[in-house]
Amino acid sequence: MKKITLTLLACACAGLASTATAQTYDLVILNGRVMDPETMFDAIANVGIKDGRIQAITKQKITSKETIDAKGLVVAPGFIDTHFHSVDVFATKMALRDGVTTGMDLEQGAARVGPWYEKKLKEGWQVNFGTTSSLLFNRMIVHDPEVKFDGPADMTSLELINESAKDGVPGWSVTRSDLDHMNQVVRLLDEDLRQGAIGIGVGSAYMARGLTTYEQFEAQRAAARYGRLASVHTRFHVSNQTPTEAQIGLDEVLVNAMLLKAPLILAHDNDYGWWENEEKLRMARAQGYNVWGEYYPYVEGSTGVSADFLQPKLWLDTYHYEYKDTLYDPTTDSFIPDRATYEKIVKEEPGRIVVVVMPYRKPWVNKWLRIPHMTVASDSMIGIGVDGKFLPWDADFGLYAGNPRTPGAMAKTLRLGREQGVPLMFTLAQLSYWSALHLGDTGLQDMKDRGRVQVGKIADLTLIDPEKVTDKSTMKKGEQGLPSTGLPYVIVNGTIVVKNNEVLPVKPGKPIRFPVEEKGRFKPVNITEWLDKYTIPVETMHFDDTGAADILDTIGKKK
Repeated sequence: MKKITLTLLACACAGLASTATAQTYDLVILNGRVMDPETMFDAIANVGIKDGRIQAITKQKITSKETIDAKGLVVAPGFIDTHFHSVDVFATKMALRDGVTTGMDLEQGAARVGPWYEKKLKEGWQVNFGTTSSLLFNRMIVHDPEVKFDGPADMTSLELINESAKDGVPGWSVTRSDLDHMNQVVRLLDEDLRQGAIGIGVGSAYMARGLTTYEQFEAQRAAARYGRLASVHTRFHVSNQTPTEAQIGLDEVLVNAMLLKAPLILAHDNDYGWWENEEKLRMARAQGYNVWGEYYPYVEGSTGVSADFLQPKLWLDTYHYEYKDTLYDPTTDSFIPDRATYEKIVKEEPGRIVVVVMPYRKPWVNKWLRIPHMTVASDSMIGIGVDGKFLPWDADFGLYAGNPRTPGAMAKTLRLGREQGVPLMFTLAQLSYWSALHLGDTGLQDMKDRGRVQVGKIADLTLIDPEKVTDKSTMKKGEQGLPSTGLPYVIVNGTIVVKNNEVLPVKPGKPIRFPVEEKGRFKPVNITEWLDKYTIPVETMHFDDTGAADILDTIGKKK
């Protein structure tokens, strides 16, 4: 099959070559090693780009006013990040230096998705952008009415988390929904889906005490009505304690996805139990389900300091971790020393971002590099400095205070793959193609046209020096935001955004979303209707002395 595919591609390229010199291109890339993970095409060739799409891949000479000499470089599909909290200008700039061309926050997501896309379009964006509907923020709208939403909310809206905790009860996290509240939340999710959200983002780990299993099921069902995905940070994330092992969190949402025949992303499956999770996801895919998991190649995680699983009852008493060894605060450049300091920070600033160090991950990292369909998703964070304020686009990279994975996840994956002897084509599939494939299989046309280097596809491309590409960011102060090297050119929709390692002030990013629909698909849960559907009316039950035949007959007739 591969030989046939390559022969067809060679014929296609030869056909293009005969007319290539007669065409006018906006940009040509010469002498690069063109690699496409879908067709396994791998050859030195020239690439012609026009109107944002690849028009030629050829051995023939082609010209343009703008040319890149890619000798010694790999021309790869632009990296697609499905766990992209970097929804501010500085963090996005760091991501571009890491080769990212499409950044979508599918795990956290946004609330009021229609206005969210409108805002991004009005501002202009350097990378392609997309979002799910956020269960977290939509629960906040319902359970924290004191919080004022002036517009759309996303990861840049951390002040809303602070406001939700001012009364001592962060309702979005700890309040259980009754039937009316659940229907209100799901109605909000449905409106976001109607407005083109890619799916729903479910941060169950942050709502472990408040989110009931049925509300989670109904949230996934809301997305399933549109055939769309749920991206889930599972309920028992990081737990290795029976009966709350992390794998049970996957079981909960995987069963929902399979019953609903809906897509599922297991957000950052790089913690305890990942081996079992990946086996289950692979088995489900073999049965035709569109489900997959992500990882980032770091022992350090990052989250809000008030995350439910970091609370003393779990982190200290159940998991037996110590804050002084595991919770690093970038704003103070130090570990949180004790429980009292932790609780003080949570009370005063519950939205503060901290780095969670988990050294037990270290022996696992190299294994993730070799798992098919396990995609790289950075879980990149917002671009803030030591004062907790957002950095401007032109700030120095050394001012960033946060997890080194934000500027380095993709390059580190490439470096580790090189060191471990992983074929580059496989790594490119993890960085781009498999995300595009699975998202495209949800019906998302924007992803069917990306993640490939093929004639007719969108020209989102990252050029790689395969022998030198590496991450530079570390946990040290002043080095947390250092940009990756060995990725000298990044092209978004046919426009050069990174040129000779410099991020240019251009904004060619486009929205990744489903078409807006005229009507929503919300269906409230109604007790009377539920009982009518799932119970047998008494008047239809007729029993003889044994009862068996009549009962079976009655059950058989009730659909």
